[in-house]
Amino acid sequence: MALGPVQVLVLGYGPDAEFTGEALDELKKLREHDIVRVIDLLFVAKDENGDIAKVELSDAEELTELGAVAGALIGFGAAGEEGAEVGAVAGAVAASDGTMYDEADVWYIADSIPPGMSAAIAVLEHRWAIPLRAAIERSGGVALADEWIHPEDLIALGVEAAG
Repeated sequence: MALGPVQVLVLGYGPDAEFTGEALDELKKLREHDIVRVIDLLFVAKDENGDIAKVELSDAEELTELGAVAGALIGFGAAGEEGAEVGAVAGAVAASDGTMYDEADVWYIADSIPPGMSAAIAVLEHRWAIPLRAAIERSGGVALADEWIHPEDLIALGVEAAG
């Protein structure tokens, strides 16, 4: 199974946020067109009293498959082909419960959220990159660097240049 780059995207929402479902609709469109695969989506909210609510959206089958691939890659790096086989089984078993986060992870995330705020943690596989990466590899190319540049980074660069 080819695996695209996996991104962990953490988004914060203030107390005045309006959850209309628009962002979820956009994720669904990207998924339907095989641009991204939504591996997991966790939403954690902390009210003004510090009480925590969580919702996790994941596909147990996809998590198990991804766990097997990740485990195989880690095992291969640690011990070659033999390690890949052992790692694939271990990774699949670890992910077979259908969740990426245990309660300790959720509490760790919740501890960093100020009261009255929420956070959404999306784990996304960038499927669009798989054929591009394969074409680069077939032509003898290798990635020398891989960075994301956000609009805020460019604004900060402009402020620094003007300063």
